[in-house]
Amino acid sequence: QVQLVESGGGLVQPGGSLRLSCAASGIRLSIYAMRWYRQAPGRQRELVATIGSNDRTNYADSVKGRFTISRDNNKNTLYLQMNSLKPEDTAVYYCNSQPGDSWGQGTQVTVSS
Repeated sequence: QVQLVESGGGLVQPGGSLRLSCAASGIRLSIYAMRWYRQAPGRQRELVATIGSNDRTNYADSVKGRFTISRDNNKNTLYLQMNSLKPEDTAVYYCNSQPGDSWGQGTQVTVSS
């Protein structure tokens, strides 16, 4: 059974940084396409970043140049390094694996002064 557990969220001031983690069990991250999504209150879930099984990455325009998706295959963990955070980055962040469409429980990121 696939399990994804996000961590690393919290409260940060504008311009600050956070690193989110998504620990996986039941799958080998190295052979899956992995994604980070986010959902802000009252808004639809938004795709933030993807990393393919070939390590090719893609980003939403709103985070390009500020966020970096990566994974550690030895730790079977996905990461999202978030720099230069803005209030509009405030959301619950989720990791997702494909194929299979498995989701974690989410981790809250709040950017506020």
